[in-house]
Amino acid sequence: MIRKVVILTLAWVALTGDLSAWGVAFGLGLAALTMTIAAPLGPYPIFPTARPLRLLGLLVYLCWQILVANVKVAATVLAPGRFLRPALVAVPLDARSDEQITVLSNLISLTPGTLSLEVSSDRTTLFVHAMSVTSPDALRREIKEGFERRVIGAIP
Repeated sequence: MIRKVVILTLAWVALTGDLSAWGVAFGLGLAALTMTIAAPLGPYPIFPTARPLRLLGLLVYLCWQILVANVKVAATVLAPGRFLRPALVAVPLDARSDEQITVLSNLISLTPGTLSLEVSSDRTTLFVHAMSVTSPDALRREIKEGFERRVIGAIP
């Protein structure tokens, strides 16, 4: 438990950028409180079968996609009539587990300009709203070959 408190404290300091004594003390207290509350819940691994290297690759891909999407959104904001083509697109899913579908839909929503709206009741289709769509098939292909393929590889 002490190791987790130290890791959480370091994460707090890294996120806030506050290396002062008060900043570290507050992070330490927050970490200790978090672990005190979470300890009775038990150790529940989020993705017990996840592949760490593929998760890292997914994270790198996400960062790249966020960067690219921010540039596209900025272009849309600066010239709205030229790039704004909103669409609702149904994306057929190869992901089957709840974890895979949840991670996929959250990654899509984290990417600027796109939003996961709903998963069909039979869990075979994800409905995505995109701010600027030139072709629904291109968006489907981008999601399936980009995020979905990496999510399925990282979280079997």
